[in-house]
Amino acid sequence: MMLELKMPALSPTMEEGTLAKWLVKEGDTVRAGDVLAEIETDKATMEFETVDDGVVKSILIAAGTEGVKVGTPIALIEIEGEAAAPVATVAAPVPIKVEAAPVVAAPAPAPAPVVAKVAAKAEGDRIKASPLARRLAAAKGVNLATLTGSGPNGRIVKADILGAPKAVAAPAPAVVVTDGTTPHEVVKLSGMRKTIARRLTESKQQVPHIYLTVDIRLDALLKLRGELNEALTPRGVKLSVNDLLIKALAVALARVPACNVSFNGDSMLQYHRSDISVAVSIPNGLITPILTGADTKSVADLSTEMAALATRAKEGKLQPHEYQGGTASLSNMGMMGIKQFEAVINPPQGMIMAIGAGEQRPYVIDGALGIATVMSATGSFDHRAIDGADGAQLMKVFKELIEQPLGLLV
Repeated sequence: MMLELKMPALSPTMEEGTLAKWLVKEGDTVRAGDVLAEIETDKATMEFETVDDGVVKSILIAAGTEGVKVGTPIALIEIEGEAAAPVATVAAPVPIKVEAAPVVAAPAPAPAPVVAKVAAKAEGDRIKASPLARRLAAAKGVNLATLTGSGPNGRIVKADILGAPKAVAAPAPAVVVTDGTTPHEVVKLSGMRKTIARRLTESKQQVPHIYLTVDIRLDALLKLRGELNEALTPRGVKLSVNDLLIKALAVALARVPACNVSFNGDSMLQYHRSDISVAVSIPNGLITPILTGADTKSVADLSTEMAALATRAKEGKLQPHEYQGGTASLSNMGMMGIKQFEAVINPPQGMIMAIGAGEQRPYVIDGALGIATVMSATGSFDHRAIDGADGAQLMKVFKELIEQPLGLLV
């Protein structure tokens, strides 16, 4: 029996991928569970396993081939002792290396786009549209996520596509011109780096950013952290400053819900939970594991969960649901000595908080000049969804929670 292995869909939104490497060759005998190949998408590199014993009869797609469409046959395996008509099978992918678009200089792994109308979505994140509508949308350059379906149960149909405005194509990337005399090498972009470039450009071109900065005194927070860590020592928990900042942002979003939103075409999504995406550095980039419901969890639980997520991120073991989504982001570059920066929003989220280094500065305390530990925090807000006054209110609440940190414990 000949099994036809096809390019799998490794996520609900995947349409194509790169067949990065074959780990077998034609004629090799394989057993169920053996890894056949590595497949790279814009979010991750996945191992492709066989689910049957057999012999690799033919490799149809060469290693390094980019843009292989989901469902394209990539190899043939002959099942031992069988002789029947060919059938198709898709091996279950196993994540081995997570690569997502970063939040700071490159907004990370790329969550599935928010759909303009909830009625246009089926279960999960798949947009309901007829096959003809999908073909017309691709031909016209129309993003289905921006449409409201007029068919049964919100299904997008031909009429919806014909009445939709054609998408404006992004300008071609600039080509670097060199005289060839400067020593250099050409480095091929990985799928992750291509995603970084695309999402950075889209975010800065399509999302009108507004930046608001506050200086925040950290002394009370640092004192509370020390006391909490002493109390938590028997539990093996050690809070970081970042853990407390995550909690502060989550609580601030709960208190200023006008900032816990996403722009959604002719509507907005108002979130009822603070899911905080946190930038974590991994080999070759950044990924943003998500702390769901961070506003309702204790700082000890947040610290434990964040440590586990960061460890799995660096080991390449995060599952897609652990880094896709989130209602807002936090990126802390203070540990690298960065005093202040303006982060790029990670669509479809409406804001991101950029944290600078805490440092001793001259500071007016009770009307007198003194020395305090101060950090600068800058919120980047999607001005389509969040007014400057609402953004300012969030920054005010965030500052108050850090300077009077007992509010984080209740």
